[in-house]
Amino acid sequence: MREIINGNSLTLGTCYYPEHWDRSLWREDLDRMLEAGIRVIRIAEFAWNKIEPREGEYTYEFFDSFLDVVEETPMKVIFCTPTATPPAWLAEEYPEILNAGMDGTLYRHGSRRHYNYNSAIYQRFAANITEKSAAHYGPRPCVIGWQIDNELNCETSEFYSDSDTVAFREFLKKKYGTIEALNEAWGTVFWNQTYTAWSEVYVPQTTVSNSTNPHRVLDYLRFISDSACRFAGLQAEIIRKYKKPDDFITTNGLFGNLDNHRMTEESLDFITYDSYPNFAYCLDDYKEKDLLKDRKWSRNLTETRAISPNFGIMEQQSGANGWNTRMEAPTPRPGQMTLWTMQSIAHGADYVSYFRWRTCTVGTEIYWHGILDYSGRENRRLRELRDIHHRLEGLQEVAGSVYEAKVGILKDYDNIWDAQLDKWHERVDRESLKNLFAAAQLTHTPVDFVYLTERTGLSDLRKYEVLFYPHAVILTKERMALLEAYVREGGKLVMGCRTGYKDMSGRCVMDYLPGLAAELAGTDIPEYSFVAPDDGKVCADWDGERIEAAVFNDILAPVGENAEVLAVYADSYYAGEPALIRNRFGKGEAYYFGGAFSLEAAKAFLRRLGAAQPYAELLDVPEGCEIAVRRKPVTENGAAGGAAAAGETAGEGAAWLFVLNYQHEPVQITLKRPMQELTCGKLEEGTVTLEKFGVKVYRIS
Repeated sequence: MREIINGNSLTLGTCYYPEHWDRSLWREDLDRMLEAGIRVIRIAEFAWNKIEPREGEYTYEFFDSFLDVVEETPMKVIFCTPTATPPAWLAEEYPEILNAGMDGTLYRHGSRRHYNYNSAIYQRFAANITEKSAAHYGPRPCVIGWQIDNELNCETSEFYSDSDTVAFREFLKKKYGTIEALNEAWGTVFWNQTYTAWSEVYVPQTTVSNSTNPHRVLDYLRFISDSACRFAGLQAEIIRKYKKPDDFITTNGLFGNLDNHRMTEESLDFITYDSYPNFAYCLDDYKEKDLLKDRKWSRNLTETRAISPNFGIMEQQSGANGWNTRMEAPTPRPGQMTLWTMQSIAHGADYVSYFRWRTCTVGTEIYWHGILDYSGRENRRLRELRDIHHRLEGLQEVAGSVYEAKVGILKDYDNIWDAQLDKWHERVDRESLKNLFAAAQLTHTPVDFVYLTERTGLSDLRKYEVLFYPHAVILTKERMALLEAYVREGGKLVMGCRTGYKDMSGRCVMDYLPGLAAELAGTDIPEYSFVAPDDGKVCADWDGERIEAAVFNDILAPVGENAEVLAVYADSYYAGEPALIRNRFGKGEAYYFGGAFSLEAAKAFLRRLGAAQPYAELLDVPEGCEIAVRRKPVTENGAAGGAAAAGETAGEGAAWLFVLNYQHEPVQITLKRPMQELTCGKLEEGTVTLEKFGVKVYRIS
């Protein structure tokens, strides 16, 4: 059985860099970690030179000596492949491994992630260092798993080297077969961009006014994802040859231009995320009017569990954030380290590893603080870590349970990437995703992100009573067939403006809009427009309730005997025209809203569709608190997966309700029936005080 994320335990870890510290500190640090509740450490992600100091010269003494010390203790190790930071000798001898900017300028040695995935030379060296590391360190008893690279596509998610152009051409040849088919898909007749040979095709390059062919860029983003997935797969295949049967493979972070679902399915046992809620208070980015602030990191955790329902946090906030060149974020206040740890666990994390143990005294990250400051002295954060460990002892029965939601927000990578290159798409997409998630949080409505991939089936959608697909600009027949089957069975689907007007190449369709969605939506769109700036706030009247139809407005017309106008525009030249149509389809209902989802509109949909506050019969909590529920999954034979040693209370269908207070003052919550609180072990009922940054975990079934 795996050591972590095994369905039986919640485990704490930390990131440790033995190469940064004198050997005399190693055993002392390990003993202090263990005393504080740390059971796993991550090592070696930036330490290529410690294994291959010069080309072809391999030495294992450094990490062997460290692992010898580790194996004198109960500590376990996640070993990393060090490919995120190629050594100076490699970049100097083989500059073709380097990534480049769009203008062709190479990114030189001196930072990190300066390589490109498609250099055949870099692939060879990366494979060699992975093979040597896995073969030598894999058998060590303390090594329980492997992290591939570090934060794939972090720092930059765009690649413009010569190697990338060569690989891009091969990617396109495989996809289109002929240059004529590529020209058709990319619409190269526009602005005389037609290609006559594959040698004329490059990754996007610097152009006048930075204008680019959007269909070319969409395929380029798909290519970047493919490149990163293949690079992860290269390493995973090697590691599998040497790892022990129960050892796992993972990688960390969620970054742009990467199909994390594909990468996880092909190469990983689970994904891990790097959670830094204190970015909400970063001096450069702080927004006083941001409704969620650090609570907004629950959105990133929602993305993570869309990939792995039970996942790990490889880097959890423990101190102040900052490089010497950017980012200035304050030290977590007393209690926030606990709050953010429990935020991760509430969303499905069964492993939480803090970044980092000691704060580094050299380099770019001298202000990226860990649990200990430079001196290593006893401090408040270390004391808080001990308290977190104590709290987790009462929560072990939660391990293996998964987040519960009856509302889903549909996403797909084609539309995510299209929104990056299309400003019209980006504006509505950004507005709706921000507000739908905020509305779910503020109405205490747990929500999932549900990705539509080639592997998504009807069974994946049936568990949701309501699904939002805010702006499916790119639609396919396969996705529409799946959505129609969901609604036909009784589901409720809500779509927003700008649906269905592009195909998979990003070309605008010549159908009546909303294109492939028209039959399900029961609507035609005779006209559409951005909300004009001198119109101010355009609202829709929904049975006397005015809700903003933000950013962009589709003017609707019902089609079919089952289509019904529920709301009309109240402003602009199209006042009185339909703004919301409900179409009864089979046993279910499809809703088409002609705007982007403002916060008030999102709340109205959740309330009117009966999805808001599903746990209101159990408790009342202020808007500033988050509610999350984890429940033990039920297997086909009726038994819960991964039942812990807590007996019947953690068996089939057992569930736990988390209440997290992000406010800077205590709040009152009201329990409507007695419930066992796990972190203190007491039965609580009635009015309960939740301290600032406080967390309660109640067993509810």
